[in-house]
Amino acid sequence: MENGGENAESKIHPSAVVAAGVRIGAGAVIGPGAVVEADVTIGAGCRLSAHAILRSGTILGDRVEVDSFSVIGGLPQDLHFDRTLSSGVRIGGGTVIRESVTISRATRAGGYTEIGSECLFMAGSHAGHDCRIGDKAILANGVLLGGHVSVGAHTFIGGAAAVHQFCRIGESVMLAGHASITMDLPSFLIVVDRNDVVGLNLVGLRRRGVSREAIIELKEALRHVYAEGKPADRAGQAMAENRFRTEEAGRFLSFFGEGKRGFARPRRERVGE
Repeated sequence: MENGGENAESKIHPSAVVAAGVRIGAGAVIGPGAVVEADVTIGAGCRLSAHAILRSGTILGDRVEVDSFSVIGGLPQDLHFDRTLSSGVRIGGGTVIRESVTISRATRAGGYTEIGSECLFMAGSHAGHDCRIGDKAILANGVLLGGHVSVGAHTFIGGAAAVHQFCRIGESVMLAGHASITMDLPSFLIVVDRNDVVGLNLVGLRRRGVSREAIIELKEALRHVYAEGKPADRAGQAMAENRFRTEEAGRFLSFFGEGKRGFARPRRERVGE
């Protein structure tokens, strides 16, 4: 369906402002006072609460929920951005955006800020331009992600945590509330305070059904990488020697092969607990 007229397939409140040509999937609901600009796609079964705003270039997969006063696809908070450039935000199916969330569109022509499927953005959280968020990631209330931040699947970021632009966060990371992150966070770890690794995210790993063998190898890989010297060198050495066999250990080690901001380091007395 296009143009936002109400029919058996979708329900659009009379006070909503929906631009002509907007693509709206079956069963979508657009609440009172919501604003949907031109060049927007809304998947089947999506729900926009009262006063939600979708800016041009936004693409919602099926069953996405956007709560009141959230703004999706707003201008990047970048002083050098050319607002005539065409870009957008793409959000995967089943993701829930709660109240007053802001997600900025990309700074690259034709680019997208990418949000995965079945994510949860709690109230007041923010993802800056060009961020890439993996499936089933959770941002708690007040989380701040700078531009170009990447977050792996199944990662949880605690309330009011702030992440510097261009940082990478791996998969299944547990990041504590109020943390201040200026370095890359390798996969499967618990990180607190300022880039402070305190061990493996064992609860998250077990909830994902990761095998006991993989968890044992991840513990060994963690100790090996941070034993001495540069973590990237130690990780590369372990991969070259095929020291670990499980896929999870391989993904942990491969994370150290990229990035430019350096890596979070452990509290020495806690590693391996």
